[in-house]
Amino acid sequence: MLDVRVTTLPHFAGLVLPAYATPGSAGLDLQAAVAEPMVLAPGARALVPTGLAIAIPDGFEAQVRPRSGLAIKQGLIVPNSPGTIDSDYRGEVKVIVANIGTEPVTIERGMRIAQLVVARYERIAWQSVPSLDDTARGAGGFGSTGTSDVGHRTI
Repeated sequence: MLDVRVTTLPHFAGLVLPAYATPGSAGLDLQAAVAEPMVLAPGARALVPTGLAIAIPDGFEAQVRPRSGLAIKQGLIVPNSPGTIDSDYRGEVKVIVANIGTEPVTIERGMRIAQLVVARYERIAWQSVPSLDDTARGAGGFGSTGTSDVGHRTI
């Protein structure tokens, strides 16, 4: 288990620290630390405070991701998903949310609006070379592998 330091800000009062919903959950649910309900019209975006500031250890990042239930049921997404919180950031964790649904969405205090996943990452060092090795795929991208496996794979 990775230890992550957390500080709660004054507007977090009365909320609970993010927790895993089940033993197999990868993400912790982030809550809205809003003073008043926030109504998000269809097509609108908002920056929602969580009242938390965290210190992610070096070599890790925290990823802010949408909650699937909010996305399918209410059209509430995290448009820059995953949003990255770097190990040297010490400000408040805030979540950019967008309503892609057809009805207004009300964000209330304590509403679980996103999830936070902490992941290890590697830093890179560029190695400039005159050309890259060939692969079967080559430069094919942006749909070059198709949308269906029917007729493409054999077992």
